[in-house]
Amino acid sequence: MSTIIEFFAAPDDASAALALQTGPRRTFESLSFGNFDPEEAVVEWECLFAGGSFEELVEAGEPRLVAGQDDDGCVVFAFSPCLSAALAEAEQSALKDAAVAWSSQRAADGEVIDTEIAEVILSDLAALVGSARRQGQAVYCWFG
Repeated sequence: MSTIIEFFAAPDDASAALALQTGPRRTFESLSFGNFDPEEAVVEWECLFAGGSFEELVEAGEPRLVAGQDDDGCVVFAFSPCLSAALAEAEQSALKDAAVAWSSQRAADGEVIDTEIAEVILSDLAALVGSARRQGQAVYCWFG
């Protein structure tokens, strides 16, 4: 799998959707990662931080698509308010625990995500979400 993933802060869905074709990096504060399924990851993270089941969140429409189509094209989706709040409020120890759990879940499915890298991803996302919330913005993901 070779996927470029950009997590970014934007003022609203319409603004975030503008990143669909070129990605958010030129316009929005963003973080770049790669090589994992971001849609699956945000649902797993929400389960780890806020509880609930993966199936329930997917049935509820998470993650919420903002722009694009999930058929080999670029996609923009929004973080749920619940996940955003959980990440913004998470202590470093909770981020580390979630990183270990997420890395283990991925390993059980045959995907290798190093625990230290998982912790960097979650810590950087927590900082981005915190910054976005202070500015009245939401967090989105673009990948393609």
